[in-house]
Amino acid sequence: QVQLVESGGGLVQAGGSLRLSCAASGSLFSLYVMNWYRQAPGKQRELVATITRGGSTNYADSVKGRFTISRDNAKSTVYLQMNSLKPEDTAVYYCNVFWGRDDYWGQGTQVTVSS
Repeated sequence: QVQLVESGGGLVQAGGSLRLSCAASGSLFSLYVMNWYRQAPGKQRELVATITRGGSTNYADSVKGRFTISRDNAKSTVYLQMNSLKPEDTAVYYCNVFWGRDDYWGQGTQVTVSS
C-alpha cells in the first residue's frame, strides 16, 4: 500500500506560480516513478509530468517550459513547480505511482487560474 497526499493548490491569477507537493508513505519512494496528472471539468485525466527514479523527467507539450517536476527522496516527496499559469491549467491535480500491480492516487488538489 502506498498513500499519497497532495498539497499546495489554490487560486492564482494568470501568469502566477504555484508549487504542488505530494508526500508518499513507506520506505520505497526512491524506487518509484512518480507522475502528476490533472483533470479539468468535463475532460479526461491527462498526464502532466513524470520523474523517474534516476531523476529523468518528461512533460506534456502543454506545460513544457512552464512546469518543473522534482523529487526529494529524503522527504519521500515529489513536487510540481508551475510557473506562467494559464486559465487552461485550471484542474484538479493528482500525483500517482504504479507499483507492484497497483495504481495509487492521491486525493487531488484544486488549482484555479483566473484570467
